[in-house]
Amino acid sequence: MRSKVLSALSLFVPTLVGLGVSAVLFVDYVRISPVFCGDGGGCEAVKRTRLAALFGVPTPFFGLIGFVLLGVLFLARGERARAVHRVVGLFGGIVGLGLIAAQLSMGHVCVYCMTADLCACAVGVAALFRFRAGWDLDHGMTVRAGAGALFAFTPGALLAFGFWAQAWVPSVIASEMKRTPKGLATVVEFVDFECPYCRMEQDDLAPMLQAEKGRVRVVRKLVPLARIHPHATDAARAACCADVLGKGDAMAEALFRAPVENLTNAGCQKIATELGLDEASYAACVSDPKTDEQIAADRRVFDLAASKGDGLPLLWIGDKKIMGAEEPGTLRRALKGAIAKAGS
Repeated sequence: MRSKVLSALSLFVPTLVGLGVSAVLFVDYVRISPVFCGDGGGCEAVKRTRLAALFGVPTPFFGLIGFVLLGVLFLARGERARAVHRVVGLFGGIVGLGLIAAQLSMGHVCVYCMTADLCACAVGVAALFRFRAGWDLDHGMTVRAGAGALFAFTPGALLAFGFWAQAWVPSVIASEMKRTPKGLATVVEFVDFECPYCRMEQDDLAPMLQAEKGRVRVVRKLVPLARIHPHATDAARAACCADVLGKGDAMAEALFRAPVENLTNAGCQKIATELGLDEASYAACVSDPKTDEQIAADRRVFDLAASKGDGLPLLWIGDKKIMGAEEPGTLRRALKGAIAKAGS
C-alpha cells in the first residue's frame, strides 16, 4: 500500500508542479511586462532565443497542454490509459531533456523553464514505472476528485492572477505618468544616440509616435554610454540643450539620423545651426555644468527604472517595460494598449 502511495505521489507532484510552472511561463511569454519572471537574467535571455516559440506559438503553451494531458492520464484507469500515459510521459521527458541541454549549451538557464523540464523528465520515468507495475489511482472518488481539482485550480489560479495582475512600475516612471495630462499615454525612452540598437529601435518607434501624435507624451532620458560610445556625451549635451531651447524632438530626430562619426561637438553644433538654434545660446548651454548635471540626473533615473542586467535601449510605454530592440509588432501593441488605457 505504502509503495503504491509513493508511486502515485511520484506522478502527482511533478505533474502538478509542471502545470503550475507552465502556467507561469505562459503568462510571462504572452504579457509584454513579466509578472513572475524577474527582469533580466536567465528568464529574459531564454525568452529571446529560438526556444521561445514554435510555429509562432509560445513554447510554454505546448508545455501547459502537455501537462494537462498528463494530469488527465494520471486520473484515467485501465491498461490503455497506462499505455498512453507511458508514451506521452516518455515523449515529454525526452523533450524536457532536450530543452535542458539546449539551455545549458546556450549558457542561459531560466529557473521556471528548468523546473518544468525536470518535471517532464520525472513524469516520464514515473509513467513508465506505472505502466510496468500496472497500477491505477484507486483511492475512491474523493481522492480522485481532489487530485483533479488541484490539477484544474493550480494553473487556473496562476493564469487568472497573471493576466489580471497590475504590472509593477518603478516610482520614477510612475511619477512621469502622473505628470502626463489625462487622456495621453506616457512613453519614457532612455537613449544613447550612438547606440546601434537605440537607432534601430528608433527607426521603428518614431513613425508610430508620429502617427499617434497628440495622444502620447514622450519623455526622453539621456544615458550616454561614454565608455563604449565616444561621441555619446556630445550628442546627449546637444539633445539636452536643444530641449532647453525648444527644439528637443527635432534635435533628437536629427541626431538619430546623423552618421555616428558626425556626433562630435562640432558635428552637433552644425546640426543645431541647421535647426535654427541660436548659436550663442546653444554654445553657452553645452558648456554649462548644469547640462552635465541634467544628464547625470537622467542616468540616476535610468538606474532606478532598470533592473540588474538591463541595458539600452530601454522603454517604458505606459506600464509596459520593453528592454532591448524589440520587433515592431511588440512596440505597436504596447503603444496601442497604453493609449487605450489612458483613454479609458
